[in-house]
Amino acid sequence: MRTTSRGLIAALALTPLLAGCFAQSDSGDTDGEGATGGRLRVALAVPPVQALSPYSNDATVLSKLSVAEGLTALSKDGIATPALARSWTQKNPTTWTFELRKATFQDGTQVTAESVVSALDHANAAAPKPRVLSDVTLTAKAEDTDTVTLTTKAADPVLPLRLASPALAILAPKAYAKNGTVSPVGTGTGAFRITKLTGKTEATLDRYDGYWGGKAKAPGIDVTWIADGTARANALRGGDVDIAEWIPTAQAKLLPKGTRHEVPSVRTDSLILNTGSGLFTDAPLRAAAREAVNGSALVDSVFGGYADPAQGLFGPAVPWAAEDRVPVTGRAKAATTAEVKTKTKGRTLRLATYTNRTELPEAATVLQQQLEKAGFTVKQDVREYTQMEADLLAGKYDALVFSRVTLLDTGDAVGYLASDFMSDGVYNIAGLKDPAVDKAVKAAAEEGDTQERRKKIMRAEAEILRTDAVIPLVHEQAVQGIATDVEGVLLDPRERSLIDVDTHLK
Repeated sequence: MRTTSRGLIAALALTPLLAGCFAQSDSGDTDGEGATGGRLRVALAVPPVQALSPYSNDATVLSKLSVAEGLTALSKDGIATPALARSWTQKNPTTWTFELRKATFQDGTQVTAESVVSALDHANAAAPKPRVLSDVTLTAKAEDTDTVTLTTKAADPVLPLRLASPALAILAPKAYAKNGTVSPVGTGTGAFRITKLTGKTEATLDRYDGYWGGKAKAPGIDVTWIADGTARANALRGGDVDIAEWIPTAQAKLLPKGTRHEVPSVRTDSLILNTGSGLFTDAPLRAAAREAVNGSALVDSVFGGYADPAQGLFGPAVPWAAEDRVPVTGRAKAATTAEVKTKTKGRTLRLATYTNRTELPEAATVLQQQLEKAGFTVKQDVREYTQMEADLLAGKYDALVFSRVTLLDTGDAVGYLASDFMSDGVYNIAGLKDPAVDKAVKAAAEEGDTQERRKKIMRAEAEILRTDAVIPLVHEQAVQGIATDVEGVLLDPRERSLIDVDTHLK
């Protein structure tokens, strides 16, 4: 099993990114001979939220299945590499020029500078705005048919990394409806074309033979969304699917050894506390919850050893985090058990989590017991993520057991910190509004030097943890289920990639 050249993360590498110009041939790597086996059958975990719109959490499906691409991609070292842009140059701190390769959309139209500008303009105008754009103001301009100039309001040292986000996929003009909806069905540029999307249950993809990167070895992909993790594992064991993502840890050891593949993950599971409304607007109560919760107890009991105790927001898969970590100071004094009972008398702590990751409801039960020992009265609400996202963002819960890929949006940690914890963050489930946090994240965002940027990221982490808006629990190790007759599946700690032109049945 090989790993992807686009997805793995060892560390950020901003210095090469800022060095000037990148280039790559327009020709693909494959020989164009086409399929070597049958169609791939894939079970994915999280059903579509918005009909696979790139502006929702569905965006990663488009990159996992090689449906759509951005101007750039990410290398195994987290460096921006060419995708629809074959090269780029930074003219000044706020201006970049991108040269496009010769490519076509899956509807047969050409990828042009105007179509790229239109796609990026739609992303900017989306409501809510994609998380990757939460901390940047981006303006796109077509200079000629194959040249696009991108300008940011403030210096953005990681712009090429940002453009690799699945949320900034470039789709054909017909993908964008006047009512603001976006459809990737038949409008991407990748190796596989969506031909049919059946609600939230199934999708059919066929190989796109006009792909600039070469003809895929598999003739197509048949996708089934199976929210229940045990059912996904059973589908793989029973031979109903060839690839099943996110195998629950309780099921992992039941899979035949040759079909179980552990992946180091940048995914951190945390308890998010709602600081904007409800019980946890009270800082001493948040501190009491933090002292009551013991994430280490989850490693073996819930995750079967496929996790590491939380070190902070970033775990072992982000190797520079530990050496630059800053001690957390200035936290509120925790309320005693008696004080918790007095402060919360007649009130219930609304604890939410979702079923798409089997371990989370189990973790929520353990955490409920821990919180109740600290004096809280707890009631759980457990549903599929798609059924509760709007309520989470509206602040209708007091706490959420949450699993988050911390380097998903940009490949750079600042994007995650900005969207999830800044006052104007578009994914700020914690409802956090803290000037010191905003200042620290902004300082990290403005830093172009690699080493200094990492240090400032960790200072921002310390400021966020000070607020007790988030209590890190564990750093996950992902398990992917892959049948023994499948080759070329991408094992990606960022969970952006899964299938590409080389993935096929033997």
